[in-house]
Amino acid sequence: MKILVADKLSEVGLEWLRAQDDVAVEVRPGLSPEELAEIVGGFDGMIIRSGATVDATVLAEPGNLRAIARAGVGVDNVDVPVATRQGVLVMNAPGGNTLSTAELTLTLLLGLSRNVAAANASLRAGQWNRKAFQGTQLAGKTLGVVGLGRIGRAVATRAAGFEMRVLGYDPFFVGKGLDDVEIVKDLIELCKRADYLTVHTPKTEKTVGLIGRDELAAMKPTARVVNAARGGIVDPEALREAIESERIAGAALDVYTSEPPQSQAEKALLQHPRVLAVPHLGASTEEAQEQVALDAAKELVTALRGGEVRNALNAPGFDRALPEALRPYTELAGRMGAVLACITPGAVRRVEVVYRGRISEMNVSPLTTHLLVGLLAGQMDQDVNVVNAPVLAEERGLEVEQITSGKVKEFANLVQVSVHSDRRTRTAVGTIFGSKFPRIIAIDGFRMEIKPEGAVAIIFNDRDMPGMVGRVGSIFGAHGVNIADMSFSRKKTHKTVLGVNLDSPPGEDVLDEIRRLEWVQSVCALELPPLPET
Repeated sequence: MKILVADKLSEVGLEWLRAQDDVAVEVRPGLSPEELAEIVGGFDGMIIRSGATVDATVLAEPGNLRAIARAGVGVDNVDVPVATRQGVLVMNAPGGNTLSTAELTLTLLLGLSRNVAAANASLRAGQWNRKAFQGTQLAGKTLGVVGLGRIGRAVATRAAGFEMRVLGYDPFFVGKGLDDVEIVKDLIELCKRADYLTVHTPKTEKTVGLIGRDELAAMKPTARVVNAARGGIVDPEALREAIESERIAGAALDVYTSEPPQSQAEKALLQHPRVLAVPHLGASTEEAQEQVALDAAKELVTALRGGEVRNALNAPGFDRALPEALRPYTELAGRMGAVLACITPGAVRRVEVVYRGRISEMNVSPLTTHLLVGLLAGQMDQDVNVVNAPVLAEERGLEVEQITSGKVKEFANLVQVSVHSDRRTRTAVGTIFGSKFPRIIAIDGFRMEIKPEGAVAIIFNDRDMPGMVGRVGSIFGAHGVNIADMSFSRKKTHKTVLGVNLDSPPGEDVLDEIRRLEWVQSVCALELPPLPET
């Protein structure tokens, strides 16, 4: 098989490729998209880093190209949707920088605690002032780890080696816990108890500003914050205010909302004497670069040989292999998973999926995989798709049970999903209308009809009140959010659920105003992609 290496790659990866009897390697870094387009069809696979641009021009006529591997995490330089349409597999190597980022986090903790950078600058300036740089030790202190993915777990393990007490918080899927880590269910509680706080979550709409004014205000005045994950997860303006007002003792930063930093808040943080800042060095070690090169090479060759596909960011041909009758249910299952992720508080432990009707006689396992993609996407520290979703669920200790039954009363086919977290259980039922229109027809036993696309809001109420629907509609209207459709359901207990399709996503201020209504228990809003045209 012919493999094109289109960027500079660690020699470790190249040596491994050249040692394979069935591989011919050509190294051509620095090619433009037009130059790549001319030659790419003659290769079975391609390895890139961040330099090569693999856009629609390159992929217009892919020829023999079957797979692309990125030696690293980000694939901003690859047009993944076009690659998917062209049947080209795209993979990355997210695990290679785990140890380097974890070690940098501990480096920042130590440097911050012992004032290493400031002491070094003072000594270089000809001063000898030991008393000014007295620090604190890590042993005996409490570290709060927010996000227990690969890197968060690696940090927790190493912090325990420093004799630190480790608290872990993961708002979604904490699995079965970790040795030497106390799982904390409330972020504010973790902030109150922590002497050090480090974040290791993916950057999503839900995690931007995750550590903000309220969280920083809950911390001890001696506490310190580290962000080596993604810029913006710790609100830079709130962090600046907390440090300048001495609500916390300091911070260490490796990542920024834009790089190099542009905002006034981040520029002020860089200059503050109690802030230790470095220029995004998380993966900048020789070992990490060697590891991602080796990982990318092995993943690509294994996939081209027809073996296990790992760390795929897409799955070309997956849906095309399904029976025609099942394809609409993949859309339904994925969207039901996203809705249940939104409305289910706490850490998910178990998922039960029941397929009823004629579809129960088919192989419905791919539908469960799509369900897991919807449930996990946005909550993980990597991309989630039909290739890796089952593995990620298993790694997080998520128990998945699939049941089939031919018994069904009102509909030809039904998909019933129950999600069990450490706080509550939520259930959704869905079906396909007219062989092609996905609908959610019940939530927690409340019968309704929700079209799972676009902006969707779901409101749980502890009682029925006159004018309830009107009050909610007025709040949306006052903020310029138009209601496209609404479904209302009530039980004999007088508890109610509202499912609302909106023309545009409501802001957090709109949702907060609805939450303040006296009868509202909880509000969830999410934005789902448009349904495929049929």
